[in-house]
Amino acid sequence: MKVSRFGSALLLLLALSVLLSACGGNNADKNATNEGSSGNVSTKAVKITFLNSKSEIQQQMAEAAAEFAKANPGIEVDVISASESQSPVERASSLYAAGTPATMAMLDAGDIAKFADKALDLSGEKWVAELAQPNELDGKTIAFPFAVEGYGLIYNQKILDQAVGGTFDPATINTTTALEDLFKKIEASGVAPITIGSMDWSLGNHYLALAYANQSVPVEDYLGTLKSGDAKLAENAVFNGLLDTFDVMKKYNKGIKDPLAVVLEQTAADVAKGEAAMTFNGNWLITEMQKTSPDGEFGFLPVPVSNNAGDAANESLAIGATKQVFIDKTKATPEQQDAAKKFLDWLVFDAAGQEIMVNKFNVIPAFKNNTTELSNPLAKSLKAYNNAGKSIPFAGNYVPGDHWKVLGASMQKYLVDKVDRPALASEVESYWTSVK
Repeated sequence: MKVSRFGSALLLLLALSVLLSACGGNNADKNATNEGSSGNVSTKAVKITFLNSKSEIQQQMAEAAAEFAKANPGIEVDVISASESQSPVERASSLYAAGTPATMAMLDAGDIAKFADKALDLSGEKWVAELAQPNELDGKTIAFPFAVEGYGLIYNQKILDQAVGGTFDPATINTTTALEDLFKKIEASGVAPITIGSMDWSLGNHYLALAYANQSVPVEDYLGTLKSGDAKLAENAVFNGLLDTFDVMKKYNKGIKDPLAVVLEQTAADVAKGEAAMTFNGNWLITEMQKTSPDGEFGFLPVPVSNNAGDAANESLAIGATKQVFIDKTKATPEQQDAAKKFLDWLVFDAAGQEIMVNKFNVIPAFKNNTTELSNPLAKSLKAYNNAGKSIPFAGNYVPGDHWKVLGASMQKYLVDKVDRPALASEVESYWTSVK
């Protein structure tokens, strides 16, 4: 039982959106101050909470909540965050255990099913008609797809242009060997080729998950073989190819002397300042990068998993609908539920909400009617890959909530050479055979 996978149909969204004009009613809700999405009327002030698990936009989310409140007097949105020590699903679970669940909770897509019995049925909401792909669980829409996101190797265009002596073309890097040759050129130009972030969520749910996404069978089918113990990673070409590339990345890592000390903020600053040519991360990193270089030119390069230039995986980014928001039905009052619905409507239909989604949150909306022009370079790069059909599943959407902690830790050990490849393969296999 899974949350709807936004597959290839959703990935057509970016291409389709440029052909579709925004739906009418962008400002229709602004004057409906006290009317909820369901038509119920609330005559008293309502306070709702929003659990935000995208820490990089915590400030922007709070600003959006304030702007929504200005347009909707009588509704206050308090944005709370997931701590760095807790996964989103752990934070949401702890709030339920305390009897104080968030009115709206943003979780990773793969965790929504765990809260199906606590989530309000949103099948009748008007934004459902704007989805590029149905987002259903057991025939019902219980979650709001917050963003389409993607990841790969993020590069600084200026630095790579200098390294290659012209305009760098990412299409030329279609094998692991080609990537290492590029690293050698960058190093010769006097710049660190890459800075590797040590974050467990990045190494576990993003980098390692490429081994699941690039198999010859659907992600869920491959994960099924891991759970049954039938998959043998030590003999798997994709797994080994992915780690061959990681070994090259480790060799040229700017933080090679103390790899685990390199955090997200440092990787963003390194690339933004041109102190490193690349890092591995997703389009959400642009918020941090633009703090240092608001006008920088950045793009995506896929992570090669072989030395076969014909492998589609070597020219594709992992793209998918990632974060999902559900509304609580166990503790939230009808007035709070209506206020939460109104907030989600505002993000989809109001001109201010649409602009915030694209150019403040820096995400790509999962709704056809939002045709707001993308302004940041990583979103544009992601869209270009998507429109060209060069995408693979965002496999992190398919894994359990503790995957990033457990196997992220395993990848950290591999990063600092505390485990070798056979040992890493064994840890990954052991994890999956223990999944219930």
